Amino acid sequence: MKGIMRFGNKGKLSTQYIGPYKISKRIGNVAYELELPQELAAVHPIFHISMLKKCMDDPSFIIPTEDIGIKDSLSYKEILVQILDRQVRKLRTKEVTSVEVLWRNQFVEEATWESEEDMKKIYPHLFESGEIPN
Repeated sequence: MKGIMRFGNKGKLSTQYIGPYKISKRIGNVAYELELPQELAAVHPIFHISMLKKCMDDPSFIIPTEDIGIKDSLSYKEILVQILDRQVRKLRTKEVTSVEVLWRNQFVEEATWESEEDMKKIYPHLFESGEIPN
């Protein structure tokens, strides 16, 4: 049996899975030991069931570790692919503008709402080209 492993803590961003990896042993009722590749040797191989998902043999769902660019710190950089939508919320004293962001290796359903101001600082070229929906 194979499973894919939840990877990274990205705050507001949706969960990301990598794998699949062979399940070598069940540890109690809620933990499994995985056979991890050498590049993940620093990761403890036993995971709680909440960190795993059964692999359904859908190649579009599986993200190889090489594709996400794992650093030595076992973290990776998210890359914005597209801004899907824009909204302005009126608060008592100001307006807050947010953009719906699609990230690399994420499904459209997993897009997140981010501060437009923050995204302009990181990705100014997207806002200069006029590609942002109104």
